[in-house]
Amino acid sequence: MIAIPGGRFRMGSDRHYPEERPVRTVRVAPFWIDATPVTNDDFARFVAATGHVTGAETVPRAADYPGAPPDMLRPGSAVFRPEGAALSAPMSWWAYVPGADWRHPYGPDSSIEGLGDHPVVQVCHADAAAYAAWAGKTLPTEAEWEFAARGGLDGADYAWGDDLTPAGRHMANTWQGDFPGGNLALDGYARTSPVRAFPPNGYGLYDMIGNVWEWTADWYAAPAAGHGTAPAPGGAPRPCCSPAAPPRPDRDGSVAPGDPARMPRLVVKGGSHLCAPSYCRRYRPAARQPQAIDTATTHIGFRCVRRPA
Repeated sequence: MIAIPGGRFRMGSDRHYPEERPVRTVRVAPFWIDATPVTNDDFARFVAATGHVTGAETVPRAADYPGAPPDMLRPGSAVFRPEGAALSAPMSWWAYVPGADWRHPYGPDSSIEGLGDHPVVQVCHADAAAYAAWAGKTLPTEAEWEFAARGGLDGADYAWGDDLTPAGRHMANTWQGDFPGGNLALDGYARTSPVRAFPPNGYGLYDMIGNVWEWTADWYAAPAAGHGTAPAPGGAPRPCCSPAAPPRPDRDGSVAPGDPARMPRLVVKGGSHLCAPSYCRRYRPAARQPQAIDTATTHIGFRCVRRPA
C-alpha cells in the first residue's frame, strides 16, 4: 500500500461532464491505498481462503428483478459485445451472459489463464466489500479516491497533467478509435492490461485512470449534491458531504428514476479501457459514474484503502 498525505484539494471539474460540477474544495485525512487495483491472483487467494461466491455466480432472486425474463434469472453477468452495436444504442453494447463471472469474464468459454496480474472484473459491490473486509481494509470514499488519483496535481485534467498523450505516449489503457466497434488498441491493449503496464502517478499509484472503473463507498448523487470526506463506520457505503453541505445523498436517493428494481447505485471512478474520446472522456480523476450495486461487468474492478486507527 502507498501512504497518501491527505490535505485540501479542488474536487470535480467545470470543464467536462455535468455530474462533475461544481469544483469545490474538499479535505481528506491521511490514509493508505493499494498501489494497484486488486488482481485476479489477489482475488483468487481471497476466494481460496474464504470460499466466497460472487454475485455473478449466484442465482438471481426473481423478486429482486420484477419482470425479468426467466433466461436472465441464471448466474451470469454483463459482457461488452461491440459487434454490430451502434453508438446511439448503448444497451446494444452489452449482453447478459450466463456463466460469465470473475473466472470467466466473457462467458463460460473464456478464462483468466495468463491474466493473473490483470485487474479482477465481474465483481459487484458486495464482492469488493467482502474482499476488503477479509484484507482488513475498506473501499475508498469518492474524495479519497480522487485525491489519490490526482497524485498531487491539483486541478489537472489527467492524473499526469493536462495532455492526454504527452509526447505521443499513452499513459493509461483507454480506447483509441471509433467507439464501440473500432478499437485500434494503439496503447497495446483492447481489453484489460497488467496493472503495472503504464506509468504510476505522482503518488506511485498505478491504473488510477483507465483499465477498469473502480468501486467507491459513496452513494451516487446528481450534480447538485456535495461530496464527502469522512469515512463511514465499518467501511459501509456512506452518504457524501462537503464542509458546506449536509450529508446527502442516501441509499434510496441513489436509485435511478424509473428503475423497477429500485437498485441503489454507488460512484465508480477512473474510467476504463472502454472510455474513448469520441464517446466517454471519463479517463480523468474528476470523472464519475453511477453503478448499480448488484451489477458486475467486464470493465469494473476495485482497490482498497486503510485509514489510521
